Amino acid sequence: MSAIPLCLPDNMTPEQFLNDYWQKKPLLIKQGLPQLIGMFEPEDMLGLALEEEASARLLTQAATKPVDEPQWQLKKSPLSETDFDNLPAQWTVLVQNLEQWSPELGQLWQAFDYIPQWQRDDIMVSYAPKGGSVGKHYDDYDVFLAQGYGSRRWQLGKYCDKNTEFVADEPIRLFDDMGDIIFDEILEAGDVLYVPPKLSHFGVAQDDCLTFSFGCRRPNLMQIIDSLADIATNDSDLFIPLLLPQALQASGALQSESISAIKEQLLHMLQSERGDDIIRQAVSEVVSKRQYDALVPEETLTTDELMQAITEGATLQADYSNRLLYHKHAGELILYANGQRLDGLDTIAKQTLQRLADGEALQADDVADIDPDDLMEWLENGWVWLDYAE
Repeated sequence: MSAIPLCLPDNMTPEQFLNDYWQKKPLLIKQGLPQLIGMFEPEDMLGLALEEEASARLLTQAATKPVDEPQWQLKKSPLSETDFDNLPAQWTVLVQNLEQWSPELGQLWQAFDYIPQWQRDDIMVSYAPKGGSVGKHYDDYDVFLAQGYGSRRWQLGKYCDKNTEFVADEPIRLFDDMGDIIFDEILEAGDVLYVPPKLSHFGVAQDDCLTFSFGCRRPNLMQIIDSLADIATNDSDLFIPLLLPQALQASGALQSESISAIKEQLLHMLQSERGDDIIRQAVSEVVSKRQYDALVPEETLTTDELMQAITEGATLQADYSNRLLYHKHAGELILYANGQRLDGLDTIAKQTLQRLADGEALQADDVADIDPDDLMEWLENGWVWLDYAE
């Protein structure tokens, strides 16, 4: 696939977007992702939702409801054809992690290369017939809402917080009051709307409609703390009891001075070189983990078939349903894939994987010095994707 232009308005630089809009205010990008036009039709996504390994949800909205009964109904995968019988007029089907089912779609992440790869979550599709929606809601993450088929009307309102009240007893987080509407536009195929975290939004299909959500993520502190504990268990020095000053006190008391002394030593360790190493590894493992289980490919290439394809013009690219990232420390290039540090790689292999992580498409000359068996292992692990020459 050829290089994809960045998804930004004309005359706007990535620096301007990050400074003025990222996590601050919404932005409409007309024809920001024209590559989506014609890529999929509703039947494609409805068929995918029925796949046994798909992560899908069917959301239906009753036109009227009895008192004290939910208006919305939610059915999670696996879905069957009978789930789509006798649906009400307003319904939506959602499918997560589309990169895993369509590497070609995953490559469209390149249009958002101004966002670090480790902050990408997944691409979700929302299909709805005319009038369908998922209600008024907000997300805790950044999202680029890209219209791929049909049209959808989007309204944006107030910013929400932990005190926002949701409608009781519904299977999803919805609310009635969006406050003052600050945006009200219809997105056509190819248009993209950036919505920052916690900004309320409400989308209604104007016709048969596919909306692709490019969601971004960042770790929460609980994930980091869990990872820190896992990594620290391999450091035997951390199992040595602490030395603490002791003052005369009642035998049953745990004094604040003792707690403060333990906290001080903990912070001292975290701020030391050893602590830097532990935190660096903990963060790298968390942000490189997959959110969804990997699909098992039905067919696999042999090493000879892989090399023949590359020789004939196929390119190796990062598979965006996986997480391949790197950082540099003390002059060393350290790589992670799907929550694991990649040890035992030689310099050429590291540099090649770095180029793939940065979004390059590599040809035969670029991988000539890599052992074919290693390339095959990268493909089988899902780190890379083979894009055949047209």
